[in-house]
Amino acid sequence: MPGKSPRQNRVTPEGEIIIHSARGPFMGNRGCLHDNDGQLGRARWRSTTWIVCRLEFKGRRREIMAPGRYTELFFLDEAVALTAGHRPCAECRHEDYKRFVAGWAEGHSSSLPTSKEMDRVLHESRIDRVAKRQRTFRAEARHLPDGVFIRSQDTAVPYLVLGDRLIPFEDYAYGHPIPRPPDEKVDVLTPAPTVAAMRAGYTPRLHESVLN
Repeated sequence: MPGKSPRQNRVTPEGEIIIHSARGPFMGNRGCLHDNDGQLGRARWRSTTWIVCRLEFKGRRREIMAPGRYTELFFLDEAVALTAGHRPCAECRHEDYKRFVAGWAEGHSSSLPTSKEMDRVLHESRIDRVAKRQRTFRAEARHLPDGVFIRSQDTAVPYLVLGDRLIPFEDYAYGHPIPRPPDEKVDVLTPAPTVAAMRAGYTPRLHESVLN
């Protein structure tokens, strides 16, 4: 039998939900975005709780895009998920969630936040409600932590920051790296509160293709 066609459930660093056959180690959701036929409508979130989960947890099984259930979204890796505006799930990724909370508290010089507090701040930081697109901010590339995504002024391609390199995100995979510019200001795609948590020590899990 022929395989099923890829669904519209792969998330890019720019928060778009596209059709692609690539697979990654993380799943997440933003509420129910699909209809009874498994097709996405115009909405790109139904909840301000955007999480990123493990693919397997306690043997649970789900029918993908079942009617009335949340829409399963998939990410190439955790850096993509964080940049799209998600945070670690407190249940299936509890240890990572605790690390993220600790990084958030240190990065924001605050007490340990609740999940609702983080979700509220993240939602304001990831969505430009007027332009109806991903919110970005400007920063010097040399000061950004590993795992952040940026967009350089001379290209529309998202780049992953990793060490002294920028690695392009192309066709739902990582391409050939270029040097990180030492003095250039760039558009940062990863939400500012998440960047603060990463600067304080939270390290996202990256896809193996970054090593190619």
